Amino acid sequence: MEAKLLHRSMSPFAPTRVHPLCGRANRPLRSRVIAVLTRPAKDAVGVGEKTVTTTTTTRPEGDAIVTKYEDSWFDLMAANHLSRSVQGTTGIRSKKSGYGGLVEAASAAYRSLNPAEQQDHVISALEMAFPRPILNMMRTLMPPRSKFTREFFAAFTTVFFAWLVGKCEVRESELDGRREKNVVHIRKCRFLEETNCVGMCLNLCKMPCQTFIKDSLGVPVNMVPNFDDMSCDMVFGQDPPAISDDPALKQPCFKLCQAKQKHSGTCTS
Repeated sequence: MEAKLLHRSMSPFAPTRVHPLCGRANRPLRSRVIAVLTRPAKDAVGVGEKTVTTTTTTRPEGDAIVTKYEDSWFDLMAANHLSRSVQGTTGIRSKKSGYGGLVEAASAAYRSLNPAEQQDHVISALEMAFPRPILNMMRTLMPPRSKFTREFFAAFTTVFFAWLVGKCEVRESELDGRREKNVVHIRKCRFLEETNCVGMCLNLCKMPCQTFIKDSLGVPVNMVPNFDDMSCDMVFGQDPPAISDDPALKQPCFKLCQAKQKHSGTCTS
């Protein structure tokens, strides 16, 4: 197959703190996302004014589609900020910068800590990354059980956190007998694709994020990863199932998991 350009994704400007960066004013920020399916490893395809060299990688279940990101200054600053927060809580240092540094810090924490410690450290890192006064103000001004609040957080996530999770969009679901736009659909999770590990997805993303959002903003959220295609749905306003009933926690790890090389449910515990 010939390499094909699929799309570009927008990552607009936002204030610093959770995952911030600084940069040019009066221009929209773009984080180019290039997904390629290749046969020759060194064929080049023109993308706008840039030339991208395609590469082939085998993904968890033989999927050869690899997503490549060209991060904007905002994306890099946001990744660096969160990476420093993770390193600050775990004491584990990374010499890399940008998203690679975040993944390296998270991988080191995953190898060194047990699941409970991993989740606690991520929650602490998120608390460091988000100013407490801002969180308190948002919780005060936005009623936690309102449709507006759920839809606001869904829209906010797609705008300001695409750098972290990849291309995402708002979708509808039925809640309390009515339709509302309270779901963030992540088409292919960047963090899961980078780590190739179910355990890291669950212990360093799903579980701590669900707890942090509920405790900090008062809004329950259920993160539902699809390990077949690496997509994920964040359903604001929906409580996650009990740990013993959550299908995600019973998922065996990928065959190409590099974190612990445990290809069973034990990779998540």
